[in-house]
Amino acid sequence: ILCSYINVFLGGDERRVDSRTIYVGHRSGSTNEAINPPKFCDNRIVSSKYTVWNFLPKNLFEQFRRIANFYFLIIFLVQVIVDTPTSPVTSGLPLFFVITVTAIKQGYEDWLRHKADNEVNKYPVTVLEDGSRIRKESEKIKVGDVVEVDEDETFPCDLILLQSSRDDGTCYVTTASLDGESNHKTHYTVPDAERDLESLNATIECEQPQPDLYKYTKMALNYQGKSQKRSAVEKSINAFLLVYLCILVSKALVCTTLKYVWQSKPGQDEPWYNEKTDTEKNIPLGVKVLTDFLSFMVLFNFIIPVSMYVTVEMQKFLGSFFITWDKDFFDPEIQEGALVNTSDLNEELGQVEYVFTDKTGTLTQNNMEFIECCIDGFQYKYQDASSELDGFCVTDGPLNKLQQKAGREREELFLRALCLCHTVQVDGLGVDGEMPSPPQEQRGFIASSPDEVALVKGAMRYGFTFLGLESKNMKILNRNNDVEMYELLHVLSFDPVRRRMSVIVRSRAGDTLLFCKGADSSIFPRVRQEEVERIRMHVERNATEGYRTLCVAYKHLSEEEYRQAEEGLKEARLALQDREEKLMAVYNQVETGMSLIGATAVEDRLQEEAAETMEALQGAGIKVWVLTGDKMETAKSTCYACRLFQRHTELLELTVRTLEDGGRRREERLHDLLIEYHKKAVQDAPSVKAGVTRLVSRSNQDYGFIIDGATLSMVLNSSSESNSSRYKNLFLQICFNCTAVLCCRMAPLQKAQIVKMVKNSKGSPITLSIGDGANDVSMILEAHVGIGIKGKEGRQAVRNSDYAIPKLKHLKKLLLAHGHLYYVRIAHLVQYFFYKNLCFILPQFLYQFFCGYSQQPLYDAAYLTMYNICFTSMPILAYSLLEQHICLEVLLDNAILYREIAKNAMLRWGPFLYWTLLGVFHGLLFFFGVRYLFSNPALQDNGQVFGNWSYGTIVFTVLVFTVTLKLALDTRHWTWVNHFVIWGSLAFYVFFSFFWGGIIWPFLRQQRLYFVFANMLSSVSAWLVIILLILLSLLPEILLVVFRKPRGPRARQVELRETHTHLDSLSLSLTLCLSCSHFSLLFMFSMYSKCHDRLSIYFGLFCFLVPPKDSSFLLILPTIHVFPSEMKYICGM
Repeated sequence: ILCSYINVFLGGDERRVDSRTIYVGHRSGSTNEAINPPKFCDNRIVSSKYTVWNFLPKNLFEQFRRIANFYFLIIFLVQVIVDTPTSPVTSGLPLFFVITVTAIKQGYEDWLRHKADNEVNKYPVTVLEDGSRIRKESEKIKVGDVVEVDEDETFPCDLILLQSSRDDGTCYVTTASLDGESNHKTHYTVPDAERDLESLNATIECEQPQPDLYKYTKMALNYQGKSQKRSAVEKSINAFLLVYLCILVSKALVCTTLKYVWQSKPGQDEPWYNEKTDTEKNIPLGVKVLTDFLSFMVLFNFIIPVSMYVTVEMQKFLGSFFITWDKDFFDPEIQEGALVNTSDLNEELGQVEYVFTDKTGTLTQNNMEFIECCIDGFQYKYQDASSELDGFCVTDGPLNKLQQKAGREREELFLRALCLCHTVQVDGLGVDGEMPSPPQEQRGFIASSPDEVALVKGAMRYGFTFLGLESKNMKILNRNNDVEMYELLHVLSFDPVRRRMSVIVRSRAGDTLLFCKGADSSIFPRVRQEEVERIRMHVERNATEGYRTLCVAYKHLSEEEYRQAEEGLKEARLALQDREEKLMAVYNQVETGMSLIGATAVEDRLQEEAAETMEALQGAGIKVWVLTGDKMETAKSTCYACRLFQRHTELLELTVRTLEDGGRRREERLHDLLIEYHKKAVQDAPSVKAGVTRLVSRSNQDYGFIIDGATLSMVLNSSSESNSSRYKNLFLQICFNCTAVLCCRMAPLQKAQIVKMVKNSKGSPITLSIGDGANDVSMILEAHVGIGIKGKEGRQAVRNSDYAIPKLKHLKKLLLAHGHLYYVRIAHLVQYFFYKNLCFILPQFLYQFFCGYSQQPLYDAAYLTMYNICFTSMPILAYSLLEQHICLEVLLDNAILYREIAKNAMLRWGPFLYWTLLGVFHGLLFFFGVRYLFSNPALQDNGQVFGNWSYGTIVFTVLVFTVTLKLALDTRHWTWVNHFVIWGSLAFYVFFSFFWGGIIWPFLRQQRLYFVFANMLSSVSAWLVIILLILLSLLPEILLVVFRKPRGPRARQVELRETHTHLDSLSLSLTLCLSCSHFSLLFMFSMYSKCHDRLSIYFGLFCFLVPPKDSSFLLILPTIHVFPSEMKYICGM
């Protein structure tokens, strides 16, 4: 009893049983039930992640699960607890900044989810309570309430239709709010329900809510958090972070060890001027060593770029708007553009190696047009709207006689089947045989599938018009303008397992007929085989031409057969458990022994620029796999039309048909074919790698691979586990060496299995899945990147995708342009962050060798805190958002450029080592260059010497200017934003240094930088060292850029692109240069003369080493020589 009470209190009774009892208008049952009413969930929709109460603890917990944040938290605590050389503010403030910005971003995104939830939960609805209508919010609806819904209103919850304003007791419902489907589904009122709903008393016994949208449903059950997808860049960041953690620990160990080695010498541990206290002498050696080690860890901890994470977050979040704002993605037909659901994968768009695409609605338009039909083996092709059935030509019928037709009775039977076997609804009915006002071809039809509308319109062309459904009576206007009426008894709905649908109707004469249409594979086994042979060749020919085919059959039902079907259907539909299985059994029992009438051919046209898009993807080195549920012949024709298969492509087919050709067991035949294809495509032919396009490999034989769902099941689920693993390896090796792969007759789960198999194969290639229907959701979620098409099969694919685009053609720009640039930007951001932090901390490490390993900081605490937050953060953020090293037009015209960044090329260990060595070189140059300056005892005019804080300030000044100007050298696409943040950051550093050191701050116990910066700039020697060190640091980079020529087949376009980029910003930069020091002029001129004329560099160097009287004129002179077209403008300045 106690467990029962607990279960009721927690709402567990509805999960404990398979059904639930709902009371409407009254309470009935035992006394215990009256005391303990069943507890149901409320009607609130909750998709948000946080609440006001749990946001702070939950968000902090999630953020500190990130290794870098947790590391800096530990460092901060160590600074608070242990006597360290730097203030806790130096690590606490950057950590607080990162945590705060991330929390604001995540809080804003969750606020948007709350806002969307409230739009649903606060939706006003009308409810009948105590005999009156009242308005309440949707979230306050309780199980058992009677709700009134007006036309065009949204259903606030799952409802049972009790009454309808229509005389026939029906209502038409669209599920657009659930899955985007615009088709109308017909629902009927409950039979014999009480008409007075205000006094309704009822008990409902029903099944529990389940996630299936098309059954008794609970919408909240369909909200499922997506699995966390990690990009290749994030994995590289973690790997680099571990390397730098090892460097950090190594530095701390070296300094700790050398400190005690140095102090072991006589007089070094306790000099006469710094005697130890008794407390210090009594500290155990182990504690002292640990304390010193932690102090060094704190001193060097800024080598770990914690601010990089917030910069990456901002770059991804802000960068995603460029996809949304791209006008090329806007589709005027649906008045929508691209949609970004996940901004964390922007850079992954530039790393795709395999694209898995659906066919219908993705490669094709899902816009069906009736092409022809076949009746009793005779082909009927529509030619003229005024003809009835005279537009025909027999090319491959069994008699092979022109002008041959089937009998008139069979023709009309076939057309009646097309007019009756569907769920189409007519928008604006004619009555009593009157023709509807609009022309027949312009009549409005509403259907669950565009195929059905195409077939109904096809029948109209030949004289049979479907007038609509009224009071369960289907009306047909035949070609004699007579109205035929059929009572609709049952609809045996279509499902992907049966791959067919049927209707049972009764004519005025009392005949009970079953009409059925479906795929040839599901119809042929259920009709007489002699009828099949007359139709098969038409179906196969139409499929080869790329048409969608359906076979049409019928059956006369006797009274006994119909009675049995009626009882079976009624019993199955009332079942609370295994309802679908029981309905399927009845359907299969009724749909047997049918007579085959004919077949239809419907064309699904290719999407706009589908062929060009597929060709561009293959040119970029991306392998394309087509995963479809359609038959092989139709899908193969689509692949040819999309240029995935060429005429010279040799197709390797692994289907049920090829397995049955050898006359042996299927598994034996499967083994032989895999070995044969492996020898042909892998062993005897050079592999076609991801970076090799068809144009390059034209001299070799191209292979295309075709497999169907049944054969794939055999490959993945062989009777022997060892065979299954071997088959899978052979299958993958064959596919990897083919230019394109077609997987037909695929179930949704099989699509996801293929994506997962490729994703987990050797090398872990980056995969992308694209589709437009609910059957594509599984593979969209499985791939590294999921793309949804805003097509006609609903919006489930869009809602579950990472990105959504209106048309397939937009995939080309999304990958080749946006993806390419996103990857280059963020890869440079990551490498640059590690580089500038290594430059920052290496002088601090070297300084310990000259200060007795005393943990004396080289930089002031303000500089330690502001370096990553203010001084160097904005230029790299602007670069990572705006940089275009190659313009969009060149990227789109030259798909081969995509291959240059494939396989994470910019974040491999080679580039990482280059950036690390560059950071080491700059750090050594900064430290020892300034130390060489300090070898002169008197650096000021008054003979005074600089102190250690002046030393650190000079190093820090060289550091800030060098890393910022290094980024300026790397910038190829200059905008006003780049100029503002680069020069603004440098100006802000100078202003802050004057301001921070020019005022006595009362809250500081020690003001180390008081007038240090001003005194430093008063020294000519300091100016000289700063300018020389910046120049020497960047000179190798400048020379490398000048002397390195672009390589590759598109080098000329790239070079021209860079030339135009530099010309665009030349005038503004020279203006800035002329107002700066001699060094600034030299540096900016050298930067903009790259790749144009090496003589300019030599002139610049000469002008610096031997300053003439008018250096500015000599510097501009070679510029005029190099850019004569700019002479007039420059002289005007």
